[in-house]
Amino acid sequence: MKFKRKIIPELKTKPNFITKKRLKEDEINFDKLRSYRLDRVKKELEKNNLEACILFDPVNVRYALDTVNMSVYNMHNLTRYCFVPVNGPVILYEYFNCEGLSRHLNLINEVRPAITWDYFSNGDQAGSQLDKWINEIKDLTNSYCKSKKLAIDVLNGPAVTALNKVDIEVVDAKLILEQARVIKSSEELKCMKASIEVAEIGINKMREELKAGMTEDELWSILHKTNIENGGEWIECRILSSGSRTNPWMQESSNKVIQNGEIVSFDTDMVGPYGYCADISRAFVEGNKFNEDQKKLYLMAVEHINHNSRLIKPGVSFTEFTEKSWKLPDEYYGNRYSCMVHGIGLCDEWPMIRYPTDGGQREGSFEKNMTVTVESYIGKVGGKEGVKLEQQYLVGKNGLELMSHHALEDL
Repeated sequence: MKFKRKIIPELKTKPNFITKKRLKEDEINFDKLRSYRLDRVKKELEKNNLEACILFDPVNVRYALDTVNMSVYNMHNLTRYCFVPVNGPVILYEYFNCEGLSRHLNLINEVRPAITWDYFSNGDQAGSQLDKWINEIKDLTNSYCKSKKLAIDVLNGPAVTALNKVDIEVVDAKLILEQARVIKSSEELKCMKASIEVAEIGINKMREELKAGMTEDELWSILHKTNIENGGEWIECRILSSGSRTNPWMQESSNKVIQNGEIVSFDTDMVGPYGYCADISRAFVEGNKFNEDQKKLYLMAVEHINHNSRLIKPGVSFTEFTEKSWKLPDEYYGNRYSCMVHGIGLCDEWPMIRYPTDGGQREGSFEKNMTVTVESYIGKVGGKEGVKLEQQYLVGKNGLELMSHHALEDL
């Protein structure tokens, strides 16, 4: 296995900027998109006998209010959040001196400075800052909640303890938001198609640029560049590997040099334009000449995805799907992927349907206008290489409708 460190040369590809026309931005009704999503959150709160939620997760804040600010930073710092009541004003608590960033969003009734209490931001004043935040939450619940129950998605231990001391019961808002996000509107589907389009431009560039002598990181950077230059936001993982690093799966890209005739497998996990995820996996062979072992792995992965995708239609239970799903041969089962199917939207979403031996989601059924990905990883335990494939679909009236159109290899 060869590794090297080198300066990445400028890619010799023609600029390919996605225009508003290509992304069909003029066809997306953003007011309709935002109203639908906020209404879904409120209805899920009501369904669960809750009167309000506080959201810290930037993806949940994006879903509820379509407001964005330093998303990755705020995934590990409690410095930005929102209050969403069933009845009452929607309040965004914004990062320091950023209150003007969401002025254009009419579903936000008020923007206030965030009260932060984490140690990084406040050091030895964290305790007094937490007291201020608790008083703010008490005021909100006294004004807009008859009960003392509040749904919160992300919170640290000291804050939960402090809320309990003032008789505010914290329940998990993850269920609320995951269920709200399950059924996609027509405007959401337009956004998702735009993101997939950008991802597939990046995938095509990767396939064109793939050659022996480049590093995995060099190849992976092409997708990042394509995403950013076309209005995308970030990529959740760095899962790209080549040759022997493709088995077992889940190794992230490195400075390993790609060799002649090696498999290169990757998973985009790309949060693209408008915040929607394009989650597609492909496997290429350097030089485009699959040997017999590589063909066998690839065709098994295709069969796996095709079989499982044909099972999915509205009304099919997760249990029925699991029972009828493609049976991974014993010599491959130990290297199985973490799931067979999962939901997709602003990121990976509920449901996550695992292999029969792995437990996980059992109750529930596929519904029309869910969006899902169907996954396959084929790599024999102790084998030389592996193939990862994944397709993204809309659950239509009569079955799955393919959303990811980058062609599979013709073997």
